[in-house]
Amino acid sequence: MTTLQWDEQLHLDLPELDTIHREFVDLLTQTEQTPDGELLALWQDIITHTEAHFDLEDRWMLAAGFAPDNCHMHQHKAVLDVLREGAKRAQAGDLPLLRSIVPELASWFINHAKTMDAALVYHLQSTGFDIHAPLPAATATTE
Repeated sequence: MTTLQWDEQLHLDLPELDTIHREFVDLLTQTEQTPDGELLALWQDIITHTEAHFDLEDRWMLAAGFAPDNCHMHQHKAVLDVLREGAKRAQAGDLPLLRSIVPELASWFINHAKTMDAALVYHLQSTGFDIHAPLPAATATTE
């Protein structure tokens, strides 16, 4: 059974973000078919993708004046912490932990995209923010 599939309910009408979100969904879905011997490498790909994904959103929030100290950015940091801790534990042999994180991550992502990311997109679009304009430096979520 697939944990998460892309569907139009996840579509936010911001092509750049929709593409990133679809890639994230695809990476999570791959974990179900990935053999144990390749799972940690895929998990590292998920971390790398998620760091870039969250960094972009965080920089949009900062540049657009979208509540710079908000729970959206705090969620990004918390999720990255979980992903990184999962990688550490998997390197020590706890691969089942990674598999157990995936359904929780999928559930979190659906809610996050439909609420927090939707609010961000609304703000960006309603203020006429140019997502292609130069952005401030990277945030702390990628550390």
